[in-house]
Amino acid sequence: MMGTLATALAGKKIPTPEERYWAEVEGDIENVNNVLKITRIRVRYHLRVDPEKTADAKEAFSSYLIRCPAAQSVMGCIEIKDDLIIDEIGK
Repeated sequence: MMGTLATALAGKKIPTPEERYWAEVEGDIENVNNVLKITRIRVRYHLRVDPEKTADAKEAFSSYLIRCPAAQSVMGCIEIKDDLIIDEIGK
């Protein structure tokens, strides 16, 4: 998922080196009919951008999941919750 979002951001000319782009990921594992199953994944992306790129970053974030092979493979089986926290550089 991070790679797909990074690709969408690159298309908007937004760089994603590790000091400007990272994620915190959590998941829930539950007993479903005596089988342990991943039921939810929460991804909180952090992105440091120049202020003039904030709208582009939000646009990329709003549409990356439909092009993400990993997300598309598990949607319907695992609930995905994602957030983007933007820190504008130079403000």
